[in-house]
Amino acid sequence: MRLLFCGDLVGRAGRDSIAAHLPGLRRDLSLDFVIANGENAAGGFGITRKICDEVFEAGVDVITGGNHSWDQREALAFIDAEPRLLRPHNYPVGTPGRGSKVYEASRGRKVMVLNVMGQLFMESLDDPFACIDKELGKQRLGATVDAIVLDFHAEATSEKMATSHFVDGRVSLCVGTHTHVPTADTMILPGGTAFQSDAGMCGDYDSVIGMEKSIALERFVRKVRGERLTAATGEGTLCGIFVETDDKTGLARRAEPLRIGGKLPPAIPGV
Repeated sequence: MRLLFCGDLVGRAGRDSIAAHLPGLRRDLSLDFVIANGENAAGGFGITRKICDEVFEAGVDVITGGNHSWDQREALAFIDAEPRLLRPHNYPVGTPGRGSKVYEASRGRKVMVLNVMGQLFMESLDDPFACIDKELGKQRLGATVDAIVLDFHAEATSEKMATSHFVDGRVSLCVGTHTHVPTADTMILPGGTAFQSDAGMCGDYDSVIGMEKSIALERFVRKVRGERLTAATGEGTLCGIFVETDDKTGLARRAEPLRIGGKLPPAIPGV
């Protein structure tokens, strides 16, 4: 199975990069399933119903979230009714929405997507390791599901790397989100799990992690909060990770970074 995970969509630039490039990537790479983190899709802060529909229309199958999932309050009202939109599974019991679900991909194959948030330098949520262990106990890779993708939304690369070793051999892909910078550590771990510390973002890299650089610089230089941060509007780069899995085991046999458009040097997996 061929999977693509796209990093955090930041504002209109991120959504435009998905709309411009994803249809061609689905065709040229024969993608079976596409996931994108959408917690910054609405101007850098949260996601709306209209934007969800726009991202799905562009070819994304599932949208994951993070600490900005609730920045647009309307998300609280519609997330229960939209199974393709996830939020971190380790939010307290009773939080609207879901953080894990099994989806049907092409040719009837099943993909489990699990969205979990880290604890280091983040909100204090339930133990992510216990949460992951419990959810993975409900499915078995290569048996009940054909692929499992874990979006680990976290700040610290140490926590992301530790998580990857914790799930090695149990998921097809463990990928980090949140920091908006694509890391150069794409690999397949000894147990067969593909990993990248951070997928990067889909957004304008002539910015400060996707936000207008002048406003961000003002905060760093003068140490005062002036204008509200707004998403940068230049041409976006679509950043992500492409994974091809073994049809029998569900483990990764190929993992490559993907970058297209905008400022960053391109990286396009070969067919």
